[in-house]
Amino acid sequence: MTDTKKTRVLIIGSGPAGYTAAIYAGRAMLEPVLVEGDHPGGQLTTTTDVENWPGLISAQGPEMMEDMRAHAEAMGTEIITERIESLELGERPFRALGASGCVYEADAVILATGARARWLGLPSEERLKGYGVSACATCDGFFFRDQEVVVVGGGNTAVEEALYMSSIASKVTLVNRGDALKAEMVLQERLFKTPGIEVIWNHETDEIVGEEAVEGVRLRHSKTGEITEVPAGAVFIAIGHLPASELVSEDVETHHGGYVVTKPGSTATSIPGLFAAGDVTDHQYRQAITSAGMGCMAALEAERFLAS
Repeated sequence: MTDTKKTRVLIIGSGPAGYTAAIYAGRAMLEPVLVEGDHPGGQLTTTTDVENWPGLISAQGPEMMEDMRAHAEAMGTEIITERIESLELGERPFRALGASGCVYEADAVILATGARARWLGLPSEERLKGYGVSACATCDGFFFRDQEVVVVGGGNTAVEEALYMSSIASKVTLVNRGDALKAEMVLQERLFKTPGIEVIWNHETDEIVGEEAVEGVRLRHSKTGEITEVPAGAVFIAIGHLPASELVSEDVETHHGGYVVTKPGSTATSIPGLFAAGDVTDHQYRQAITSAGMGCMAALEAERFLAS
C-alpha cells in the first residue's frame, strides 16, 4: 500500500530559500513538510568560506546549512531526505511523488529546488572545487584578491564575472572557445574598455593544474590543438546555470533557459497555490541572501493563500 503524507505546505528543496520558507511556515503554525532532495543544503554546501552573510564575518557554507536545517526543525518543520520525482498540479490538493513511493498531498507548494552550475566535466575540476575552482566569483572572488585568475566562458555570466574580478584580481584572463563572445554588446564594450582583462580566443580548457590548490589552467587551441598554460590562483567556470525546474517546466511559464516565472514583486506562479523561491526562479542575483529573502516571501504568501 502506498504511503500518503498530507500537509498544508510542502516545501521542495533545501537551500537557503527552502529552509527559510520552512522557518517562516513553521512559525505560522502551518506544520510544513520539507523534502530535501539529493543534495541537502544545495550549492552553499560546496562553498567553504562565506563572508557575505550579514552578521557573520566568516562562516563555513556546510555549517550554515546545518544551522538553517536545525532552525527549520526547531520551528516545527518535518524534514524528509528523499527526492521528489513528479508533481501533479492539475487540482488541489497538489500531489507529489517521492522516490520512496510516498505520495505527498499539499494545499500549497513552495518550489525551492535551486539551480546547478554547468561544469566542464574535468576530473581536476571536480578535485579542486573549493580549492580555487568556483562557479561564483561574487561568492568566492574576494579570497583571490591581488592574484591572477581565469574565467571560462563567453556569455553574460562570464563577462560579468570577469568585470567583477577586474577590481579584485591582479589580472583576469577570459577564455572563450570561439572567436566572438555571446554576451550582450553593452557588456562586451565594458569588458574591452576595462584594464587588466585579457581575452584568449579559440581555446578550450584542457586541464586545471594543481595538486592541493589551483596553480594554473592548461588550454588547448580549438583549431590547431596547440597547448598553452596560463598561471592562475583561481578559475571561475562561467558557462551558465541549469535551474532545477523539471518538476514544473510543463505546467508553468519559464524563461532564460528554464527559470520559473513569478508575478512581479511576488513568488506566486501562474498556478494558484504554487510558489517558487530562490535560484529556480532567480537568473539575475543567485545569492544566498536573496534566496533566503524569497523563501521568506514564499512562506508569507503561502500563509495568506491558505487563509483566504
